[in-house]
Amino acid sequence: MTFQVLRSVSALRHWRAQQTHPVHFVPTMGGLHQGHARLMTAARGFSPAACSVLASVYVNPLQFGPSEDFERYPRDLEADCRRAALAGADALWCPSDVEMYPDGADQVFRIQVPRGLQQHLCGAGRPGHFDGVATVVSRLLALVRPAVLVLGEKDWQQLTILRHLVMDLDWPVRICAVPTVREPDGVASSSRNLYLTAPERQQAAAFSAALRAVDLQTPVASARVAIAAAGLELEYVERVDPFSLQPCGPEKAISLLAAAVRCRTTRLIDHVFLMSRQPLVAIDGPAGAGKSTVTRAFAEQLGLIYLDTGAMYRSVTWLVQQNAVDPKDGASIAPLLNDLDLQLRSLPAGGQQVLVNGQDVSEAIRSPEVTASVSAVAAHRCVRQALTAQQKAMGAKGGLVAEGRDIGTAVFPDADLKVFLTATVGERARRRALDLEQRGFPVPERSELEAQIAERDHLDSTREEAPLVQADDAVELVTDGMSIEAVIDALVAQFRSRVAEEAWPTPAVD
Repeated sequence: MTFQVLRSVSALRHWRAQQTHPVHFVPTMGGLHQGHARLMTAARGFSPAACSVLASVYVNPLQFGPSEDFERYPRDLEADCRRAALAGADALWCPSDVEMYPDGADQVFRIQVPRGLQQHLCGAGRPGHFDGVATVVSRLLALVRPAVLVLGEKDWQQLTILRHLVMDLDWPVRICAVPTVREPDGVASSSRNLYLTAPERQQAAAFSAALRAVDLQTPVASARVAIAAAGLELEYVERVDPFSLQPCGPEKAISLLAAAVRCRTTRLIDHVFLMSRQPLVAIDGPAGAGKSTVTRAFAEQLGLIYLDTGAMYRSVTWLVQQNAVDPKDGASIAPLLNDLDLQLRSLPAGGQQVLVNGQDVSEAIRSPEVTASVSAVAAHRCVRQALTAQQKAMGAKGGLVAEGRDIGTAVFPDADLKVFLTATVGERARRRALDLEQRGFPVPERSELEAQIAERDHLDSTREEAPLVQADDAVELVTDGMSIEAVIDALVAQFRSRVAEEAWPTPAVD
């Protein structure tokens, strides 16, 4: 396909109407560099099927303050076109101010970003900046109608705000982020790097190095000292929660240390992610919500260990039944836990093997008999305490995703992402019937399955020890009508809004 340069909204609409594949969109303000090129190259890979890659160049006046560099911002459309074509874009859209704001920039409806998302970091010193960003991106999305919006992690606050914008306004677009691209001296690629003289470039390199070398015990203080030693004017250095952008401390296992400096007349930003352990994800929800299937695939996609806590409780239930112990008799169950050897092993071809005292019970624990008794067994304090201790030990270093009934509330209350995955009783009954049929078990009437699921919900949510409840900070995901792939995509999006690619890279696919 021949690379095209589109200079008007009508040209964009004509090009858009000709596309037979989903459009992946890379918005920029021009002055294209290797970071932008990486976005365009990556855009092609954010779908297993064919797509069309569109980039845009527009220097948006709404996001510049009165004393900022709007007039001198790098503008070289010819060079931008060459760079976009070489990076694999199918077209470059470069509208004028009149095309973007027909009645003038001062007459356009504006998006107001919530105060909490812009009261810290760059937002504190640039009032109205992110309102301007949100406004122009909303306009761009309405005109381009992309399936995927490709953004860089370098401007993390901007990326986070746009994620919230898309989520809150329910834009039908998926945001995919690309790690910060750095030049050989460690400086993050930026159009504003063109302003720097050779001595200033050395200062910029010292700025980036200072963030990467912070003392993890006192990151803000150590960054301040190093930045001052480089002769830079500090605008801010803050440690914040990556998702809420609110100040935080060492209580957050994964946090963002971000800073902005003045290198004479040039403003530079950079950041580093601080991690005291690897990422930890907790996925809770009622029986039959499909947690095991999507959690296993989600873990594999992100290179996390999958911890099936439901299989652990089923294994204890199986052991109780094998020893002919009453599932309601906690005193008789407790001795069975003393020498319990419970192992979960990932299989090379996918799936999981469950061993109880050396015996493979992977299929046996999925029987209707085990399913009918697992809630009663799991309700006993001795069972929950024994398995919770084992699960906590497994998750001490992070790097895993666990699913169950009380993962985000009792087992991993400090998880970086908590999700409450659920579905209506009718939908869960339908899935349960399909699962039983596929495993060769008898399938009860749908009304009976719904009654069983409703009763199990009641038992799980009213038990004395660690009842099934949604954690206050959990994201609820109702999966009725969603494909497995769509649920996994939603989980990945939530994960990436809290844990950057540059902090936990997605494993390469063989």
